[in-house]
Formats: sequence, structure tokens, C-alpha cells
Amino acid sequence: QVQFVESGGGLVHPGGSLRLSCAASGFTQDYYAIGWFRQAPGKEREGVSCISSSIAHGTTYYAKSVKGRFAISMDNAKTTVYLQMNSLKPEDTAVYYCAAGYGLSCTIVAEDLFDYWGQGTQVNVSL
Repeated sequence: QVQFVESGGGLVHPGGSLRLSCAASGFTQDYYAIGWFRQAPGKEREGVSCISSSIAHGTTYYAKSVKGRFAISMDNAKTTVYLQMNSLKPEDTAVYYCAAGYGLSCTIVAEDLFDYWGQGTQVNVSL
């Protein structure tokens, strides 16, 4: 069972930055993807970014709404994923969830492809 420890959420002013961390454990296969999703009040959950454990098979993904502002990275152990969020906007306010799935390349980032989910961390962007 893959488990997560998410951290880094909080309150920030528009234009500010936050870095979310997702420390994952319990992987039993070498090829997997870890993604970040978010859900704002009254809206559906959306895929924000994704990174694959395999350079040969995978890639990174960014939603159009965050491209150029957010950057995803993975540590050398391939178990901790970071989401650096810059130039934050009020519309980035949401609960951010870390998720993982085996055999995923991040070519398609849809929540039903990810089998393991974290509890979420709140990000608030406001004056």
C-alpha cells in the first residue's frame, strides 16, 4: 500500500510562492507516476502536474493553467515529489492532493488512473 505525507500548504498573497512536498512510501514496483491534483470549492478535481519515475518511459505534465508557473521535481530516491508554485493566483486556491499509480507515464493525467491518494493540503491565495 502506497502512503503519503504531504506538506507545504498554507496562506500566501497573490504573486507569492509555495512549495508542496509529497513523501511517498510502500512502492512495490519501479515504474510509477506521482501526480498533484487540486480541488477548489464547488469544482471538480483536476490534474495539475505529474512526474514519472522512469526517464525512459515517462515525462512530466502540467495543466495549461499552471504551465510556466509551477515546476514538479522528484528526489534521487524517487519517493519524494516537490511542486514549486510561483506567481500564485487566487484561482490556485484549492486542496492539493498527491496521488500515485503504477505503470503511468504522465502522458494522460486523469484521476481514475491513480490508485493511491494522500489526504490533501490546503493552499489559499488571497490578499
